Amino acid sequence: MGLQVLEAHQTDQLSACKLSLLLGVYTADNKIARFMRIARAILNVENAIFTFHNEPYKWIASEESDFKALFVQNKKNFATYFENDLVITQPHPHYEKLSTHLSNLGVEHRRLLCYDLRFETQESIAHVYFFDHQQLEFTAKQLDLLKELTTGLITTLQRNFESEDYYELYEQERALNFSKTKFFQIIAHDLRAPFHGLIGFSDVLANERETLDDANAQNIANYLYETLQSTYSLLENLLNWAMSEGGRFEYHPINFKLKQTSRIVYDVLNTLAVKKNIELIEDVPADLTVFADMNMVTSIIQNLVSNALKFTHTDGTGKVSVTAKSVGSNIEIMIKDSGLGMTQSQIDQVFEPKIKVSFKGTTGEKGTGLGLVLCKRFVDLNHGEISVTSHKGEGTTFKVLLPTAKEPHLTLSSNEVVQT
Repeated sequence: MGLQVLEAHQTDQLSACKLSLLLGVYTADNKIARFMRIARAILNVENAIFTFHNEPYKWIASEESDFKALFVQNKKNFATYFENDLVITQPHPHYEKLSTHLSNLGVEHRRLLCYDLRFETQESIAHVYFFDHQQLEFTAKQLDLLKELTTGLITTLQRNFESEDYYELYEQERALNFSKTKFFQIIAHDLRAPFHGLIGFSDVLANERETLDDANAQNIANYLYETLQSTYSLLENLLNWAMSEGGRFEYHPINFKLKQTSRIVYDVLNTLAVKKNIELIEDVPADLTVFADMNMVTSIIQNLVSNALKFTHTDGTGKVSVTAKSVGSNIEIMIKDSGLGMTQSQIDQVFEPKIKVSFKGTTGEKGTGLGLVLCKRFVDLNHGEISVTSHKGEGTTFKVLLPTAKEPHLTLSSNEVVQT
C-alpha cells in the first residue's frame, strides 16, 4: 500500500479522536473496524481507509491487516471532489483527479470507491476509501447495501455523540449542585456563629443590664457593633457576588480621579485600622485618572484593604498601604500589607470561583473568600487585570491594572455626583 502504519495500541493521540472513541476504536466493540470489514465484504474489495476530518489518525483495513492506524500530520480534506455527491466511483467527473491524488499519496489502486459520511444536517464528518487492484465495477446493489450500512453507522455515532453531550451536561449540573450545597453550608455556618453571639449579648443587655457596669456594657456594645459590621460586610459581598454571577451588574464606566475612591476607602476603614493598631496609608497621586465603573473600583479597593487589615499583625508594627502609579496605558493600584502572607498553593487558588472557608485573620476573623472572587469579577468587568505576590510570614501585595482615562479633560471631579 505504500503507507507507514502503526498498530492501534501504538497511537498516542487518541484523546484528540473523540468521534473514533465514541465508536469504540480502542475496545473490543470497535464499530469502525466492524464497519470496514462488512463494507469490504459487500464490495468484495481488499483495502479500506476510514478518516474523520478533524482527527489525526486514519484507520486502515486490508486483507493482510485487519485494523491499523496511520498518523497524518497534515491531513488533506478531499471534500471538494465530492461536491453534493455521497459516492465517487469511476463514472464521477472528479474520479480521475481524486484517483491521481491518492496515488501520489501512496494509495496504489486500479479500482476506487470513495464515500462521504454525513450527519442528518448534511455536515460532512468523515470519508472512507475502498480500493484494490481488481477491474470489476461496483454494482448498484453493492452501493445500496453500502449506503444502508453507512447510515446505520452514522445513526449509532450520532446517538453516542448526543449521549456524550448529555452526560457532560449531567456531570456539570451535578458539580454545580454540589457547589451550591457547599455554598449554603458555608454561608449558614458563617452567619450562625455571629448570630449566637449577637443573641447572647443582646439577651444580657435586655434582661441583665442592672448587673453590668459601664465598662462591661461598653465592651458588649463594641462587640455587637463589630460583629454586625462584619456580618453586614459578608451579606453585602454575598449579594454582590450573586448579582455578578447572574450577570445583573451593569457596567457604567466613566473617567474619574482614582484618589476619590481610595480616600473613601481610607475614611471608612481607618477606624478599624486604628482599633487593630495597624497603620493604614493612602498615598495615591491626585492626578491619576481611570476609565472604569466607580462603584466597582471602590468595592475592589475596599475588599482588598479589608482583607489586608484582616491578615496584618496587631502588635503595632503592622502596615497596610494603598498606592498607585501610571504604567503605560493603565493605572496600577497596589495594596500592600506586612501580614501573614500566603503559600504558593494558597496564591494559586485565591481567585478561584469556589466558595470556601477562608483562613482566620490575626484576631480570629473568618470569611468565605467571596471578597477576592468578587474583586476578580469586577476587575474583569472593567477590562483590567489583578495579580498577587506573597511570601509566608512576609506580607502580601495585590496589584490591579485598570485602563487610564480616555479623555482626561472629561474626568469626573470630586464634587460631581455619580449616577449608577
